[in-house]
Amino acid sequence: MTDFSASDHRPIRVLLADDEELIRHGVRLILRHAEGIEVVGEASNGEEAVRVAGQTHPDVALIDIRMPVLDGLATIERLLALHPRPQVVMLTTFGDEKNVTRALRSGATGFLLKDEGPQELISAVRAAAAGDAVLSPKVTRTVIERMLDPEAGRSGPEGASATACGSVPGQQLAALTGRERDVLALLGQGLANAEIGRQLGIGVGTVKTHVSAVLVKTGTDSRVQAAVLAYRTGLLS
Repeated sequence: MTDFSASDHRPIRVLLADDEELIRHGVRLILRHAEGIEVVGEASNGEEAVRVAGQTHPDVALIDIRMPVLDGLATIERLLALHPRPQVVMLTTFGDEKNVTRALRSGATGFLLKDEGPQELISAVRAAAAGDAVLSPKVTRTVIERMLDPEAGRSGPEGASATACGSVPGQQLAALTGRERDVLALLGQGLANAEIGRQLGIGVGTVKTHVSAVLVKTGTDSRVQAAVLAYRTGLLS
């Protein structure tokens, strides 16, 4: 994974995979006009996406959850086995909460609603390329609630960790500084590092330091698990 910054000259390479040509066309038009982003490949199903990714080596793969031949969930596993592997962001709709949860447990960087605005899409691609989680604030809480559901969270490492997060939440929060709690609360809202920085008036580098500290001190393995903890401990209003 490459950590991109504003000074990088190499464009962020993006793969689009969606069985709806209209969706691919719209996303491609948006990204085509974004500075520092290049669409290097497209696919109409998961199997084709894996093949194209192996040929084009994208930094970010925007993958529809529901695709023919090989669905998005199976596609994630195949993409993450590539070297170098791309950051995988799932394109979803409001009705896909269960599949989104499974996608996150499978290693996806995050999820993005298909009806997000152009700037949100561009920001998400840049965040994913930088290794930042992409969690659409519009559906983050719904997904977290599903991950906290006993039936939905019985299998998979993410579900197990979510259960563990809830075992000693008071102790986990007690280890955090006030600023780290602020960061955790914003993680719970699904905000990327740049957005957290704007909210708190601090630089992205400082945000990354705080996020790393939050994950270490709370014993969570990902931003998604941290978001679950924020929800469990009442940091989200």
